[in-house]
Amino acid sequence: MGTIKVKDDNGVRIITFYRPEKRNALNLHMYTQLTEYLTEGESNTEISAFMFRGQADCFTSGNDVADFLKNSNLGANHPAFKFLFCLLDLTKPVLAAVTGAAVGIGTTLLLHCDLIYADNSAQFQLPFVKLALVPEAGASMLLPQIVGHMKAAEWLMLGESFNAESAHQYGLVNDIITSEDIFNYTLQQAHKLAALPPMSLQTTKQLMRYNKTAVRAHMKTELAEFAKRLASDEAKSRFAAFLQK
Repeated sequence: MGTIKVKDDNGVRIITFYRPEKRNALNLHMYTQLTEYLTEGESNTEISAFMFRGQADCFTSGNDVADFLKNSNLGANHPAFKFLFCLLDLTKPVLAAVTGAAVGIGTTLLLHCDLIYADNSAQFQLPFVKLALVPEAGASMLLPQIVGHMKAAEWLMLGESFNAESAHQYGLVNDIITSEDIFNYTLQQAHKLAALPPMSLQTTKQLMRYNKTAVRAHMKTELAEFAKRLASDEAKSRFAAFLQK
């Protein structure tokens, strides 16, 4: 079983990836928990903002590959599928405090956040092609819009890790905060948002994310291609090698 911790703090729902023995790798149960906490928080009038965080040495190392392969049918009821579209549909602002590894979904979920802070230990990676897969969460559409086509191609195609300085330089994160201060600083920013008029705040977010319909369609296209790649011989070979390590 995986663990997602949740704490509500003065209008902010703090969601913590807490599976340190697996470097916070997300399994299907954790995806289900995430969706439940987000859905409940979205309808809860006491919650005005969400904040994602991990531990000091790791945000999340991505999917728990072995668990993910147990349910590789990426239909509408797949826990990861439901989480991604729940994230897309949130009207309340989402913040993230990124420390250590942010691999795969650890980076792509940031594309649906509104404010993102990282410390100098943060290492981002989008290793989909290396695993014979394709990007998800709308990354192949959203990342070029944020960082430009050439840098997005480098990060998505080569799949190599990049640091907080690069993420900040190309606009993926708002700022780099010291390791000692990052969690408190991000929470303070979340509290500032939570203190603002909620409907004005939520409407502003929706106006900024005016292309949600196009993003949704693109995410569905990505997932269809992801499912094809996941069933391919080259992906099976890559995953077998990965699991043997």
